[in-house]
Amino acid sequence: MNQAISTKSISSNAQPVGAVESSTRRALMGSRITCSRLIGALFLLGFLSYGVGFALVTSVVGAPGFLSTISAHQTTLVLGAFLMLLNSLVDVGKGVLFFPILEPHGKRTALAYLATMIVEVVLLAVGVLALLMLVPIAQQGVDAGQAGVGWAKALGSLAVQSNAMAYQIAEMVLGLGAIFLCALLFRTRLIPRFLAGWGLIGYAMLAAGAIAEIFGIHIGLLLSIPGGLFEVVLGFWLIIKGFDLKAYSRAS
Repeated sequence: MNQAISTKSISSNAQPVGAVESSTRRALMGSRITCSRLIGALFLLGFLSYGVGFALVTSVVGAPGFLSTISAHQTTLVLGAFLMLLNSLVDVGKGVLFFPILEPHGKRTALAYLATMIVEVVLLAVGVLALLMLVPIAQQGVDAGQAGVGWAKALGSLAVQSNAMAYQIAEMVLGLGAIFLCALLFRTRLIPRFLAGWGLIGYAMLAAGAIAEIFGIHIGLLLSIPGGLFEVVLGFWLIIKGFDLKAYSRAS
């Protein structure tokens, strides 16, 4: 009789253990899907917001004698600058969300990527603020009349060039930092190795292109294409497929 009671007790205890394991697995699956979709959405949102913002800003400052038209296109300029700044928040979000996933696999890499995102967004923000300075510069140029045309053009050109230089330095930092991210993704198989390898090559080319632009060799746009396409594909991959479950479970 005692043996029967013992067997029944063991049987009754086994069910809760199985239930706990099942519940833990469901929670892990839910966490993986949520994190994957959030990070994927941020990659796509950042690509879209900065791309549209940059296009709007370029439509204003890319024209000859743009300072004289700033007042007429101020809304377009400010909206474009806002979208470019939105990308800064998105990039910080990517670094923060990636950190707990990367840390168990490589704390230094997780910290390096987070630091990369912070440095990048600071540089991008400095560039955008320089663009916003075009509004008061243009206004002051108008108020000063013909005597102020020369210095207003010089300051306007300096603001545009400052944004361009800040952008290239930010992209160089991003490219170098993200190489370590993709190396870790490749090693841990959090994403397929072909995708992580694509990222390694794309970010290396992005960094090389940014360095070339800094030294006046204008090949940055061409070399940024593989890295840009990688971010788009990675965004969709994370939304649809997510991080690999086994690799993600080791990080949890």
